[in-house]
Amino acid sequence: MTMWFIKRLIQAGFVILAMTVIVFIGVSVIGDPMEMLVAPDATAKERLEVTIALGLDRPLWVQYFSFLKALTEGDFGRSFIYGEPALKVILTRLPATLELAFCAIGISVLVGVPLGLYAGLYPNAPSSKTIMAGSILGFSLPTFWVGLMLIVVFSVELGWLPSSGRGETRSLFGLQWSFLTLDGLSHLLLPAVNLALFKVSLILRLVRAGVREVLPEDYVKFARAKGLSESRVIFVHVLKNIMIPVVTIIGLEFGSVIAFSVVTETIFSWPGMGKLIIDSINLLDRPVIVAYLMIIVLLFVVINLVVDVLYTLLDPRVRIRTGA
Repeated sequence: MTMWFIKRLIQAGFVILAMTVIVFIGVSVIGDPMEMLVAPDATAKERLEVTIALGLDRPLWVQYFSFLKALTEGDFGRSFIYGEPALKVILTRLPATLELAFCAIGISVLVGVPLGLYAGLYPNAPSSKTIMAGSILGFSLPTFWVGLMLIVVFSVELGWLPSSGRGETRSLFGLQWSFLTLDGLSHLLLPAVNLALFKVSLILRLVRAGVREVLPEDYVKFARAKGLSESRVIFVHVLKNIMIPVVTIIGLEFGSVIAFSVVTETIFSWPGMGKLIIDSINLLDRPVIVAYLMIIVLLFVVINLVVDVLYTLLDPRVRIRTGA
């Protein structure tokens, strides 16, 4: 297990290194930050001074190695717009995005797994067919349209829930969280539901497919033949054996929820990283863009590593193949 884990860490290191090259080259060819940082009536001398101060006059490969050295020190540069370290700007928005992502994934699991289990156990029931038809809507409806409809119905027409902002927050572990207050929860609900809709459909259909695949297996028939209760057969023998693909999807989708929450955060004016990156792209704030992308890369690498570890814990066959 130790050697396998070390190999996975080395692989993760190479992935991160490769992504630093891609991120650096990609960001370096986006626009000209001088247009945002220097007044239109600035002289050529003033523009040159700013260019030298930012190190943009050096060859690209020199800039990359300086960039790589700074990354190892946790220095992503100073935001062109906010005048603060880019990492600090990102981290101040990170709790809001994490809170939204955890809430969305929680809703997806709490709704998707039971509905998928029911649809798999009773595939011919009218309610199961209704559930599966509803899951198609979850895949088909655009996130931005669903978000707007949620605002129109629950905020404008019914007036039950607020349409924007994060609401009242409270401090926990030195960070501000919305879920600790009733007002914060009311602000959190709509964006979380909007973000969770696609994930619910995905988990639901995955669980249903897994149940339909596992039910005819001999070990399930043997468990029933032994006289075990139906609930034990379902929750111990069926559900446990379909959890590997479900855990994989939940892990990877958690990363995608954080990375692609841009639309939801923009629609609901949720002050997270997604809204920040849109503003930074519009303003060509390169250090913030780089910090955001590297955090997302690191997040996906860590999530994949955690999923692999959970694989080995859930399935003994994986441990045998990996020599763990």
